Amino acid sequence: MFARRPGCGLGGLRLTPLGVGARGAGPARPHGGGGGERQPGSEPPPPPGPSRGSLRAWALRVSPLGRLRARLPCHVTVRPLDPLAHPAGDRVLVALRAAEGGARAPGGLRLERGGAPTEVAVVSDALDPGASVDVSAPLQFDLNIKASGSGCVEVQNIECDNYCRIETEQGAAILQSVKSKKLHVQTKGGKVICLGTVYGNIDIHASDKSTVTIDKLQGSTVNISTEDGLLEARYLYTESSFLSSIAGDITLGSVHGDITLQSKMGNIVVGSILVKVAPSIQAYLQLSGKEVNINSEVHVQEMTEVHKEDGVIITGLMNQASKHEKWIKADAPEGTVNVKSQSWFQSLKLQD
Repeated sequence: MFARRPGCGLGGLRLTPLGVGARGAGPARPHGGGGGERQPGSEPPPPPGPSRGSLRAWALRVSPLGRLRARLPCHVTVRPLDPLAHPAGDRVLVALRAAEGGARAPGGLRLERGGAPTEVAVVSDALDPGASVDVSAPLQFDLNIKASGSGCVEVQNIECDNYCRIETEQGAAILQSVKSKKLHVQTKGGKVICLGTVYGNIDIHASDKSTVTIDKLQGSTVNISTEDGLLEARYLYTESSFLSSIAGDITLGSVHGDITLQSKMGNIVVGSILVKVAPSIQAYLQLSGKEVNINSEVHVQEMTEVHKEDGVIITGLMNQASKHEKWIKADAPEGTVNVKSQSWFQSLKLQD
């Protein structure tokens, strides 16, 4: 979906498995030979695959149900171990790459046991911000990752039994097909991108002009907030969702479950409101904004429309629903709320 480019951001995706040829077990150590530093020019040839160009690599034996803590000033990618190469799923593999044109042997990266017996820590405050760290972890592994400066975080196909916590400053946070009981993503100035389906009870907070772009979220509760950036979600399958923005627009595709939308200065556009087929949904509507537009294909009974100096409030029932059934609330005090019908086939883009 996104093209690869140096650095991170939207182009930071690498979807192939990590290919570090780790063989060691026990304490973390550089690969190949003894535990000491190699002399310049004595490095072995890099392994094939996406780790080509790695300067150093480590392996650490871990509990398959442990957790990873990372504190890095650069790009970091986390993906599952190759199950064929590591059927026991009891290793954490770490590969360090230098920045393009950077030093041949950067230092300062540490792989160590964390505060708990099941925790592995990958930490550094001295790496070149243009460097990158690739981590392969057991499939089921909790994550607590912070990237400072312009560092980005990419997490692919990981299942977190307890929590997945991702924080960035100016870098992007990219999650692809991640499952977690609790998932928290926070960025001060980067983008948040969710690809594929992301499962769990989800909190996403994006500050400043940060944008949030979502393919599909599925879980019991979803809470997403932005300040001055676009919040866009194609599919939400939740029991309860709360989406808010101070000045950014909110654009939704297909929504399943109760949802509250709030934008103080931006616009709200609800693309389709459906369970499986939009015309059959039963829901209580409460819509307010400077302007509220309801497509003629959306059938609302007992509709009330109250005009005030600062906007309009519309309430009603869709398909003979009661106020105790599913509900949809949208509030855009300084913007417009649009509601339109969309069939299941249209939501799959099988027809216009």
